[in-house]
Amino acid sequence: MKKILFFGTSIFVLATLISCKEETSNKSDELKEYDQEAIVLTQKPLVNEVLSKEERDALSPDDVIKMFKEGNSRFINNDLTVRDHSEQVRKTASGQFPKAVVLSCIDSRVPVEDVFDRGIGDIFVGRVAGNFVNEDLLGSMEFATKVAGAKLVLVMGHEHCGAVKSAIDDVQLGNITALLSKIKPAVDATSYEGDRTSSNPEFVHKVNESNVLNTIEQIRTNSSILKEMEENGEIKIVGATYDLDTGVATFLN
Repeated sequence: MKKILFFGTSIFVLATLISCKEETSNKSDELKEYDQEAIVLTQKPLVNEVLSKEERDALSPDDVIKMFKEGNSRFINNDLTVRDHSEQVRKTASGQFPKAVVLSCIDSRVPVEDVFDRGIGDIFVGRVAGNFVNEDLLGSMEFATKVAGAKLVLVMGHEHCGAVKSAIDDVQLGNITALLSKIKPAVDATSYEGDRTSSNPEFVHKVNESNVLNTIEQIRTNSSILKEMEENGEIKIVGATYDLDTGVATFLN
């Protein structure tokens, strides 16, 4: 009886060992396949070619907006284009033909190129706390469009903006005071019944959008070059807000 029990136990142990060996072998094969895919990605990065002047000039402002929306979709789905940055650096060294100029807040949580899945030589980016416009940024936009040929001017604010909150709370501190004065008109222009403080996310959101729209109005008012280009259909001047919680960039009407 003991011999039969021992024999049965031995068979069970042997079967278990064989099963474990097969499972280990399958996992090993899966790891090998994964490693091979990783090697392929490392050796052959997917590169978006740097646009030539002719290719960029053939784009319409709406084409660029479509590219930005598609790029943002890839960003929020963690599907960014794998780029050979060294190659792009070499290809753009002798000249640049960007599609757009983006005015963004200085906030470190808003990586403009990544948000729209753009590479080296793709876009001009101007940054200032609160994404307002002044003479220097207007001149930069005029260069980007009239001289360099960009087809889109995008003003992009973002949720939870510290500069917007500080303007709402009327913060007074060194040169920050003068900076915030550029955002205050958007605070005053925001129609809202309720708590008009930075502790109210809904009010901050509305001021953020108002600030983007006010900046666009200032661009058209203070740059005859950009206004004329827009009227002639050469460029579009549009706004967007970026959501820090989701990564979504929402274009405003």
